[in-house]
Amino acid sequence: MPRLKALTVAAAAALAATVAVSGPWSDTLDGLSADSLVWLRQMVFGPQYARSESPTVVIAIDEETYRRAPFDSVPKVMWTREIAQVFDAVADGGATVIGMDIILPTSVASQIRGFDRDFLQSLRRHGRDGRMVLSKVQHSTQPILPNVGQRFAVGHGANIRAANLFSDADGIVRGVPVSLARAGEGQGSGFEPSLPLELAARVLGDRLTFDPAGHASRDGSPLPTVSGNNLLINFDDDQRGIPTYSFADLHACAQAGKSEFFARHFAGKAVLFGGVLDVEDRKLSSLRFATAPDAAAFSQRCILEELPGVLDADLTRDSVPGVYMHAFAVNNLVRGNLLARADGVTSSALSLALAAGVAVATIWLSAWFAGALALIVSGLWVFGAVALIQQGTVFPLFDPPIAMAIAFALMGAYRFTVADRDKRLLRQMFGLYLAPSVIEQMVDRSEMPELGGETRELTVFFSDLASFTSLSEGMSPEELVRVLNEYLSAMTDVIERHGGFVDKYIGDAIIAVFGAPHHDPDHAGNAVSAAVECQRRLDDLNHQLQAAHGIALRQRVGINTGRILVGNIGSARRFNYTVMGDAVNLAARLEGANKAYGTNILVSDSTVARCPDSKRFRELDRVRVVGRVEPVGLYVPHDGMDGSDNEYARALADYRAGRFADAVARWQQIASVDPAAAAMAARAQRLATAPLVDWDGTYDLDEK
Repeated sequence: MPRLKALTVAAAAALAATVAVSGPWSDTLDGLSADSLVWLRQMVFGPQYARSESPTVVIAIDEETYRRAPFDSVPKVMWTREIAQVFDAVADGGATVIGMDIILPTSVASQIRGFDRDFLQSLRRHGRDGRMVLSKVQHSTQPILPNVGQRFAVGHGANIRAANLFSDADGIVRGVPVSLARAGEGQGSGFEPSLPLELAARVLGDRLTFDPAGHASRDGSPLPTVSGNNLLINFDDDQRGIPTYSFADLHACAQAGKSEFFARHFAGKAVLFGGVLDVEDRKLSSLRFATAPDAAAFSQRCILEELPGVLDADLTRDSVPGVYMHAFAVNNLVRGNLLARADGVTSSALSLALAAGVAVATIWLSAWFAGALALIVSGLWVFGAVALIQQGTVFPLFDPPIAMAIAFALMGAYRFTVADRDKRLLRQMFGLYLAPSVIEQMVDRSEMPELGGETRELTVFFSDLASFTSLSEGMSPEELVRVLNEYLSAMTDVIERHGGFVDKYIGDAIIAVFGAPHHDPDHAGNAVSAAVECQRRLDDLNHQLQAAHGIALRQRVGINTGRILVGNIGSARRFNYTVMGDAVNLAARLEGANKAYGTNILVSDSTVARCPDSKRFRELDRVRVVGRVEPVGLYVPHDGMDGSDNEYARALADYRAGRFADAVARWQQIASVDPAAAAMAARAQRLATAPLVDWDGTYDLDEK
């Protein structure tokens, strides 16, 4: 082949390989790369510091604490006297600063007058001399704060900092915010340092400074940040590098007056007080591959012997208690061993250069030799990346090897492939589950099927049959299949007539999507219309089933609209065009929620908001479903309602205002004709006798 043409193809292959690994969609790969580098560095170099050199120590609320007196069988909110004893002992032992990584938003002082006096006095004492920092969590516009008495005692905002952590798009914690915008009533505007930055500043003094824009500098040099204003945590060791002490043991130590123990282990340290339980506040982090037993972090004990069976010396987990995230960040800031991520241009240039070299080698060398060369260069790069992170710079571990592999494959295909079978493969692989028009569009654009998809706003229709298993027990397998096929065919016809796409059948359940693969601006309204027509079509079908089999079916439907991943999902050899995401799960939860209200169709507030006529719906309730924190409004279509909407709405207003008795009275008036009203009346009756704390009109729905 002509040299110029070959070089042009090689350049194109190298560029394509670089784009494939360096685009914004490579964030997850970059995160996996960083985690792998942490593991490889520990395997190659081991810990950088001895445990005794750690500027930070952790006082752990561990399983032993919960099992020992005086903590066993006592709520954590009533531990304040014991916490005060330990804080005073730690401070008197010479600790530089104490940070609470737990929040006590409530207090028993309103019921037991003066109960928290010791704790508040301790906060006041250490807050005044700058050695106490409480934590909060920035959550939307209103942060989760400590109890008001604690805030007053510690000195308010200057000694309260956000304990938020920074997680990447894959949900893995790899950093901490440098600062956060103040939020909440009375906070004013501007930025404040995060909890680990504040603790490090108390240790370093003027060496760590903050500017009005929320950025920080150490010794006059700006901190290296990622994703806006976040600091990468340099996990230079696993949790064994953070000396940890059981809270129960330290309390016994303080009671025994062992002041020398506190002076020996806490003098000059930043102290973090937090939980290290098996399931509470554990985070997936870059240590998920470099695991260590939780027991390995615990240091010398003072008084109490370790309880048998509490800590398994051989049990490792891929998650780490959140308090260690803050401890590592404080250590990084105090020591100055901060991580900087290589900029995208440098990383892409490196991938491009290596991919181009492999592409050119694949043209003129044998496939075996070119492949071996790519493997050797990849191995050298892995060692180089580990050495670079040891020096404080994080380069993508996988991007160059993957780019070389892609370039090798592209050039191999260019040399040895003799026919393009893309269009035939498209029709064969997609013909059984995609509409013919969609397949033709892909063929016209010469798109090969591949894993991946796009996030779009869609509406999900999730239906199931109530008590179908019990109905079918007296039927033969042949009759059961015949009935199920009749039902699924009828419902599918209705769904497709309204522009929906049936994703899959799961037994008698139907999952359908509106708005994909064809664009439909009225996908929400069409999904609701389909659900209503499905109910009518089922009534007709039930007449036939009653006569033929003596059964009648009842369909429950949940509908939700949201940002949904739609595309080809599966393995490299077998995948389906399908949808996935939180919005899909919520539709399934809404289907099951029909059981709690006696309804057939439940529609989320996000769907109602996108329907052209919101008057088609009646608001039913606002709940938190299983697996979700954010509340969702529940609605039912007007079709088939009996005119009791106004009375229901007035009862709902009383219910949300906490006037449960009034709500019960109103709902009971229409309960005989409105199953939802009967269900809500029963719930309001329970709440009237045992009201929930901090009632905001949102009910936690426990049923799936």
